[in-house]
Amino acid sequence: MRNPRNIKGIKRLWNLRTFFLIFSFSQFLIFMGCARMGSPDGGWYDDDPPVVIGSTPADKATGVKSKKITIYFDEFIKLADPTQNVIVSPPQMEMPEIADKGKKIVVELKDTLKPNMTYTIDFSDAISDNNEDNPLGNYTFTFSTGEQTDTLEVSGTVLSAENLDPLSGILVGLYSDLADSAFRTKPLLRVSRTDANGHFVIKGVAEGEYRIYALQDVDANYKFSQKSEMIAFSHDTYKPTVKPDMRQDTIWRDTLHIDSIRQVSYMHYYPDNIVLTAFQETQTDRYLLKTERKDADRIQVFFSYGNEQLPILRGLNFNSDNAFVVETSAKKDSITYWLRDTLLVNQDTLSFEMTYLMTDSLGKLISKIDTIEALAKTPYAKRQKTKQKEYEAWLKVQEKKRKREEPYDSIYPIKPLEVRYSAPQAMDPNRSISIELPTPPAVLDTTGIHLYSKIDTLWYRANFEFRQRDNLLRNYELLVDWHPGMEYSFEVDSAAIVDIYGKACDAFKQGIKVKTLDDYATLFFDITGCPDSASVIVQLLDKSEKVIAESSMEDDHTAPFYYVAPGVYYARAFIDRNGNGVWDTGNYDADEQAEAVYYYSRKIETKAKFDITLSWNLKGKPLDQQKPSDLVKKQNTKKRQQKNRNADRAAKLGIVYVKRK
Repeated sequence: MRNPRNIKGIKRLWNLRTFFLIFSFSQFLIFMGCARMGSPDGGWYDDDPPVVIGSTPADKATGVKSKKITIYFDEFIKLADPTQNVIVSPPQMEMPEIADKGKKIVVELKDTLKPNMTYTIDFSDAISDNNEDNPLGNYTFTFSTGEQTDTLEVSGTVLSAENLDPLSGILVGLYSDLADSAFRTKPLLRVSRTDANGHFVIKGVAEGEYRIYALQDVDANYKFSQKSEMIAFSHDTYKPTVKPDMRQDTIWRDTLHIDSIRQVSYMHYYPDNIVLTAFQETQTDRYLLKTERKDADRIQVFFSYGNEQLPILRGLNFNSDNAFVVETSAKKDSITYWLRDTLLVNQDTLSFEMTYLMTDSLGKLISKIDTIEALAKTPYAKRQKTKQKEYEAWLKVQEKKRKREEPYDSIYPIKPLEVRYSAPQAMDPNRSISIELPTPPAVLDTTGIHLYSKIDTLWYRANFEFRQRDNLLRNYELLVDWHPGMEYSFEVDSAAIVDIYGKACDAFKQGIKVKTLDDYATLFFDITGCPDSASVIVQLLDKSEKVIAESSMEDDHTAPFYYVAPGVYYARAFIDRNGNGVWDTGNYDADEQAEAVYYYSRKIETKAKFDITLSWNLKGKPLDQQKPSDLVKKQNTKKRQQKNRNADRAAKLGIVYVKRK
């Protein structure tokens, strides 16, 4: 007979074992639920890109004769903008047909296949699955019409020569013909296109020696044929090679945590660090862009390129003798003809003949005559109606004032000339006072412009130089030898400035306090990495790359900046090859690169009363690593990235998610 206590103990043990089995099984179900569901709102996301399961012909096939390529995938796919994203090399003169069809992509080449040639079809990241938009990544299909497939690669970066920003979507290509004329006369041999970071990889390259070019191919002929095309060129030649190498691959547990780091062997293709700086040549072909009369008092004429010989206007329905005050832009590519006579201003249509210089098909300037009708954007009747409404509104206001027995005006006021003065109350010691007029002046009486300085409690006349600014018709400035910490008064008498329509300025007065030297920092750049004879211009920039100040490198290779307000700045320099003080672009036929541009690679913080000296080796870093990331402007090119939602979800659940390979 069994001991009842033993029976109870056995039952207790059995119940305990059963409890643990049930608990373990339930935990396993919960874990599996987490692994498969991830969260109460559904299962795991599909974050796997489509997989290539075959093709006709096979990838890297040789002896190919067919111009039709079909690539098969394990799921339904879509192809984003193949015209822009897919590039065939060697370049195709006739656009191939490229389309997604369910679970396959069909490419039909239209050009005749070249013998013994390796062809590459670079899809970049244009292929993705149909449901979740997971990109396949940088996928390239390769085949050869000969007995072997060329597998070498060349890679690098294309930057804007003017500001070192990466250029996306620009063609980069190779020539085995090393003559300069090849870029003008032959299509590129092998091509690629830069991504959003300006990076390119040219694949399917055969052994040999090459020159490399970048081209913004406006007319799709794969050669430099128009000045409007941005280009980059180099006299360096490259011999592509490959060798085994090792790299470290980081395996991420999720977007924040590293799971492991492993050594991976791979084939390293050289060169892989080519940097090209692209520029657009100055448009020297002269042609008429447009004429317009947005405002009734002026006719504006715009050309593609300026010329010292200005157009001549001969009136057809008005007398054009002495009818205009002519204003030009600095480059003389836009001209404004201000109408002197208000009767002409009130005339809705002005017909005239314009004689001007234009470039013919041979590149020579010839005289051309156009007949033009300049219509005022706002007709005279409508302008008069607006003025009448303004007058009636003024009358109502004055009548209300009269009835309330308040002071009122009995004479309709004449609108004054609205002059814009730039005379801040807190003045930097190195700044000037600027005056901008809305219309050309007929009277500019400098005796009616005054500047006074305060010494103790008395005001004294202060000296200044009044001059036209940058030879512009309506812009002037007062150059003053300011004394830091001193108070000034800038004053303009009424009617000191009168425009060609008789409008006079009102009196103006502005108190000015010049800041003290304790309000500023002084900044010096000690520059190396350039020839002693080089003329270097250094520019201090804000975060939007606006030029705050500019300095020329002195004989001791320093570039000083005085009166620098406290703040955060950046710096850019360029080699002023022709000594004109401005950055100049390049010219291919003259074998001239754009003037070299460099960036100080870190931001600069200045504080009041501090003197800062910074050493700057212009060539201390490769060009593609110089520009601070805060300033780099990537073009608005959509770069689709692999989603990592499952890893993020697994991290929140405290489990490891391993993505299938």
